[in-house]
Amino acid sequence: LMGSDTRSENRVQEVSYISRNLKVLARELNVPVLAAAQLSRAVEQRTDKRPVLSDLRESGSLEQDSDVVMFIYRPDQYEKDTVKQNVAEIIIAKHRNGPTGSIELVFRSALAKFENAATKHVQFNE
Repeated sequence: LMGSDTRSENRVQEVSYISRNLKVLARELNVPVLAAAQLSRAVEQRTDKRPVLSDLRESGSLEQDSDVVMFIYRPDQYEKDTVKQNVAEIIIAKHRNGPTGSIELVFRSALAKFENAATKHVQFNE
């Protein structure tokens, strides 16, 4: 968890401050920085529950400052009768230096582990 030292006007400004400083840290140390973010509840109102960049909660700066944005989507969390039980879709929604798209993995809930699917389904958009 990361916070800001300054007293900001609102949460959007605070998240923007944190996002910018994580980007600066990554550049200064020349290391990747992983950050987790919550999604807004807007995704729950849509028919297609796959998250999109605009679902990032509290700040557009997360989308702007990130080099890569990935989401995990599990169809069985929304459709109990789906044939895609224990399947997780990794959605690469933003990739500053590469393609976007999705990859299907197997989710082993008892182990909280993602594994490569036996049949690979990789779909990238150029």
